Amino acid sequence: MLEKLVAFLRIVIAGLLLAVNSVVHILPLLVVALLKLILQIRAVTTICDRILAAIAASWIDVNSWLFDHLTATRIEVEGLPDEDLQGQMLVICNHQSWVDIPVLQKLFNRRLPLLRFFLKSRLIWVPLLGLAWWALDFPFMKRYSREQIERRPELAGRDIAATRRACRKFRHIPVAIVNFVEGRRFTRARHDAQRSPYQHLLKPRAGGTAFTLDAMGDALETLIDVTIAYPDARSSLADLFANRIREIRVHVRQLPIPEQLRGRDYRNDPEFRHAIQDWINRLWAEKDATLDRLKAADANK
Repeated sequence: MLEKLVAFLRIVIAGLLLAVNSVVHILPLLVVALLKLILQIRAVTTICDRILAAIAASWIDVNSWLFDHLTATRIEVEGLPDEDLQGQMLVICNHQSWVDIPVLQKLFNRRLPLLRFFLKSRLIWVPLLGLAWWALDFPFMKRYSREQIERRPELAGRDIAATRRACRKFRHIPVAIVNFVEGRRFTRARHDAQRSPYQHLLKPRAGGTAFTLDAMGDALETLIDVTIAYPDARSSLADLFANRIREIRVHVRQLPIPEQLRGRDYRNDPEFRHAIQDWINRLWAEKDATLDRLKAADANK
């Protein structure tokens, strides 16, 4: 009973501290974003973008400090890239939990350009955070089911158009675009329902990556491939702040994006569609083997 009470108090305290940190950083973030929106002058926009990125980096720094001091979780990393890597890059990662996001931010803040995630459109209504993500140019996407697209084929092009609009902004600033290729968080039930050929992963969806490569053209040259393993089989934010996650293991590798996969039309080019699906499937097979190794290494400790 006492253990459960302590865990509950840890979660409440962590939630409050995260909320305070968010308010402290989001308010000035919104002021700068509003100034950028009103003035629409290239020189001012450039300065505002730098200030917004600096505020976001500070916000993540504090969250990472809380991660370090409110939990005893160890993060073991293989292959972390050099610090202050600049340019435009694509980050792909397996997706198991909301904890994936603070882990990525903790590892790559000030090491890569600011991570930007593709978000579901309804997340813009999250109090304060939705506005912050909008201010930082996070792309908001509305997903359509296969049945909706079959009834209204014109919906199929809306995600592509939204991706292109978002990526147009990213061609001129340092950016790391994060894509959770599975599309949804991994659960054993989803894995079994899909009959996934991978032991530890859902089937990858090549479309989001393909649309990003299409929209960014030759600007994207570097792939940061991240694999995250939770050996304790606990991976929720509640588990994290209740101190129930003993260790997180992360494997990172930096790869070139094949030139023939950049700037081509996924919808109307069957050869490209096949090529990128084959490329993603190979990456996913390698990632599955990496997860197997990471989990086996933990089991042998």
